[in-house]
Amino acid sequence: MHFQYYIILCLFFFFSCHTKSQEKASVEEKQGNDNVEKLKPYPDIKKDALEKRNTFRELYNKSGKQKQDSILAEAQQYLLAVSDDFFRSWYNTPWTFHGHSQTPKEGSIACGYFVTTTLRDMGFNIPRIKWAQQASEYMIKKVTTDIKRFQQKPMKDVIDYIEAKGKGLYIVGLDSHVGYIYYTSSKMSFVHANYYRPQIGVMSEPLIGRNPLNDSKYRVIGKILDREMVRNWILNIPYSE
Repeated sequence: MHFQYYIILCLFFFFSCHTKSQEKASVEEKQGNDNVEKLKPYPDIKKDALEKRNTFRELYNKSGKQKQDSILAEAQQYLLAVSDDFFRSWYNTPWTFHGHSQTPKEGSIACGYFVTTTLRDMGFNIPRIKWAQQASEYMIKKVTTDIKRFQQKPMKDVIDYIEAKGKGLYIVGLDSHVGYIYYTSSKMSFVHANYYRPQIGVMSEPLIGRNPLNDSKYRVIGKILDREMVRNWILNIPYSE
């Protein structure tokens, strides 16, 4: 009888641990990808952003210099906030090397296409395909001059730099990858189409960990959404290839 009780007890602990392990794996796969279900449909998010851009443009065109400065600052904050809705919409869209989907959760998307597609869908008049097929630094230099390069440097140096630069949105180019660093509310996140976990694909995760950002030997970081970029957004000024 004691032996039977021992077997039953072992089976109980085995299934209990197995279930907890499955639950943990499920939670880990969804890390950083929560609250997606609370978002509006993606076409509505895009439509709202374009309508907001039109509103800013009307105000900007009929305002004086001082008021225009205020409009640019307001638009900058709007873009930083709404970019998170665009990112979260794409969470769990699988990564493939040639992925170029234009619809979240449909097909797959590569890292460069994730960045250019979200920028375009926010309302930036950019050559989505051309930029996505270039080296990441090419794209970064097109949208900002506020650039810092790190060669064989620890992640602590990168984090210290971003903390000093302040909250905002950054594009980060790596050895063979590109994504965003989203810094807001005292939290930094690496948002990208993750080829380390291709079935999950687009996700948000901490900067330090097993990911391309942490493992890369070369990192080029450009802070975007500066005044010139925001003005280009408001006035729908096209970027060159």
